[in-house]
Amino acid sequence: MEILLSFDIIKKELRMNIVEPIRSKKDLKKVEKYLEEQSYRNLLMFVLGTNSGLRISDILSLNVGDVQDKDYIEIVEKKTHKQKKFPINSKLKSMFKKFTCGRNKDEPLFISAFGNRMERTQCYRIINDACKKVGIDYKVGCHTLRKSFGYHMYHKFNDIALLQKIFAHSSSTITLRYIGINQDIIDQSYNNFIL
Repeated sequence: MEILLSFDIIKKELRMNIVEPIRSKKDLKKVEKYLEEQSYRNLLMFVLGTNSGLRISDILSLNVGDVQDKDYIEIVEKKTHKQKKFPINSKLKSMFKKFTCGRNKDEPLFISAFGNRMERTQCYRIINDACKKVGIDYKVGCHTLRKSFGYHMYHKFNDIALLQKIFAHSSSTITLRYIGINQDIIDQSYNNFIL
């Protein structure tokens, strides 16, 4: 039993470390600018991910009525089956207003070119392509959006307990590793410690 538990933790850690957050706000803005020139839908998907910390599966499950004229997004997370509620910030509110105007509340928020609900693989290609085009050369993917949210929220508020709660992680160590902070903290500590 203990060996299986350890193996599950190792598998989880490997999955968590596959992609990186976008640590530079300048790079985030470059990706947004590139996506804005390509597709407002793709821009909104990216901005929603980096401003909410939602998993891509939860983003793609949203319908127009989940965000149209709302102050909060309320969902049951697909992975954890836990209730999640958070306020929609002003940037997303204005984007949702523009994107949902005249649309049916029951239709998927993000629709593919074929008229179906967008799929994760399509989002992965969009994110990878946009990041490559603006010169981001490290490994990115759908989870980069969630990790970028966490990375920047941590740097703004320096509250790992809050972020741990938002991500529903069992420990702060997992949260720090998840958003790629461990080495940053070690480097900063060394650079600021002189006897």
